[in-house]
Amino acid sequence: MNVPFVDLKAQYSTIRDEIHDAMENILENTAFIGGKPVADFEKAFAAYCGTSFCVGTSSGTSALHVALSACGVGEGDEVITVPNTFIATAEAIEHSGAAFRFVDVDEATSNIDPALIEEAITPKTKAIMPVHLYGRPAPIDEILGIAEKHGLMVIADSAQAHGAVCNGKKMGEGVRAAGFSFYPGKNLGAYGDAGALVTNDEKVAEKARSLIDHGRKDKFAHSSSGFNYRLDAMQAAILDVKLRHLDEWIENRRRVAARYRELLAPLDIEVARHDADCESVYHIFPVWHDDRDRLRERLGERGIACGIHYPIPLHLQEAYARLGLGEGDFPVAERLARRELSLPVYPEMTDEQIEYVAGALAEELA
Repeated sequence: MNVPFVDLKAQYSTIRDEIHDAMENILENTAFIGGKPVADFEKAFAAYCGTSFCVGTSSGTSALHVALSACGVGEGDEVITVPNTFIATAEAIEHSGAAFRFVDVDEATSNIDPALIEEAITPKTKAIMPVHLYGRPAPIDEILGIAEKHGLMVIADSAQAHGAVCNGKKMGEGVRAAGFSFYPGKNLGAYGDAGALVTNDEKVAEKARSLIDHGRKDKFAHSSSGFNYRLDAMQAAILDVKLRHLDEWIENRRRVAARYRELLAPLDIEVARHDADCESVYHIFPVWHDDRDRLRERLGERGIACGIHYPIPLHLQEAYARLGLGEGDFPVAERLARRELSLPVYPEMTDEQIEYVAGALAEELA
């Protein structure tokens, strides 16, 4: 049996007619940039996230960059974040003109450890950027409490957390802004690069809307130097269709995760923990084992495609060698990175596929 890591063809087959109608409408009207399709999706996604405003962007990276800039983060500021994330998190902070300060993560969740945040705060700290890794919410209420105590903003990297909930809050609520990615493999994925930021702050939304469109105030007047970060109408129309199915897809991902936990519980392997207060959307289903690389190779030989997220923490990347950080500086993030293996997880997975993956893993561990 072959089990892909994700199966976008299976998803497409279930919504093919809706997608074709949406794309044909864009082509018939030749409305490729902005306009009603983008506005309709922004309205729908803001409502889905429990926020007042959404600004569509060209990618998740540009969403984070614009969110930071629109919130006033810039030269001379520092933003606290984590080293076990995709480089886009740090890139966005750098592109805003600020510097990042890493703190280690909680081994039980792979997310930022709130107990370590306060010791990383300096007079230059302007914001905290938690990353909701794998679709599992970071402890947002604790983070918001620390931010309020120190007069800081929380600008969340929600790139993997569409629809995730923590203590009743979706991953756009309560924070100054949150950035989302709609990369095709995401739980809510476009058919190309796309992203969005959400906020309840009207001034942040207005500034972001200007920044993504060359700093425009109107067609010919520019109030600032901005970027070409606009969301394509075609991608917005596709996302609008897929958003209507997202909750069902999330429930199916949770079904897959629950079955994995049941089948893998007797095995000598660490499994993503279920937390009722912070409901993951399982963009990734991670497990951890000292012999990760061998397991991945052997499962691949059995037709099971697995991934790794993220094997080199940012403080050990060549891109940030100038920081002078090294092995042992963030030991929890490093240990997780060495041992993490991502199992296939997607809404269309069958029980037979789940059982095949778990059975193969059990045999290899034995």
